[in-house]
Amino acid sequence: MSARSGTGPGGAGSGADTGADARRRTRPGYGSGTPASGLDGGPGSGSSSGARRSAGTDRGPGAAASARPDAGSGANTRADARRNRALVLAAAQRAFATDGVEVSLAEIARRAGVGAGTVHRHFPAKAELLEAVLQQRIDRLTALAIGSRDAADPGSAFFAFCTEVVVSTPGNQALCDVTAKDGWPSPLLRQAGERFHAALSTLLANAHARRAVRPDLTLEDVLALFTGCVAIQHLSPGRRTLARGAALVLETMRPRPGADVTKPETRVRPRNETGARNETRHCPICVAPLPAGGAGRPARYCSPACRQKAHRRRRSLENC
Repeated sequence: MSARSGTGPGGAGSGADTGADARRRTRPGYGSGTPASGLDGGPGSGSSSGARRSAGTDRGPGAAASARPDAGSGANTRADARRNRALVLAAAQRAFATDGVEVSLAEIARRAGVGAGTVHRHFPAKAELLEAVLQQRIDRLTALAIGSRDAADPGSAFFAFCTEVVVSTPGNQALCDVTAKDGWPSPLLRQAGERFHAALSTLLANAHARRAVRPDLTLEDVLALFTGCVAIQHLSPGRRTLARGAALVLETMRPRPGADVTKPETRVRPRNETGARNETRHCPICVAPLPAGGAGRPARYCSPACRQKAHRRRRSLENC
């Protein structure tokens, strides 16, 4: 009886419990931290969720900070990029002024103290670098003109700005020659040129208000005179003062002395010199009075016969 425990009272139930326990023990994940299923409510499931909670709380503030992106690092990267771009533009400005536009991007990178990849990253083509350098120059002149708008003496401010344009342009002659072939080669430079013209127009209007320039001077006249003055200044390379010929050209924009004085109108009395005269004219051949003629040239002889006699006398005197 004791050997066959499954046949006694409660023996069947005891055997069933033993089989269920055996089946639970043989399931995967029983008693470990890895559950068999996300829906399993057994002991393995509880230990797994606890492990996950403990893992979340054990990371600490340092782990959370390392998961977030470093905002300061991104700002430093952007600052470095702006600084490198400025270095490249400054080096390109000097290189183009001294060696022309044929200088290579590698040489510009060497002078800027950056890698060639940095130059190509900011300016993939040399044309883009040329445009950026020229735009920087135009924007600098525009800022100078805007800063001179509220000057106490608008006339002096206008002529000082014109002098700066003429003196500083020959160093950028190579850039100007490149862009002069096709005008403004890009909308970027076109917008920079429009801003420059607007600032120059304001300076010219202020000078007109103070009568510091001649009254008929227009913006187109000023730009044309810039072209001539730059050509004169280019004959003296490296000169940082205004050439005498360029100064004489700029002086033509000043008002002429006495140009505003209005002279009184002089009324000319009309005279009719073809009217009738009181004197009596005579024929030089027969001394007969000449008839009063009408319109046209007055008669010299009284008749065709006297005219023929006068002709024969002239012929005889010529033959003598």
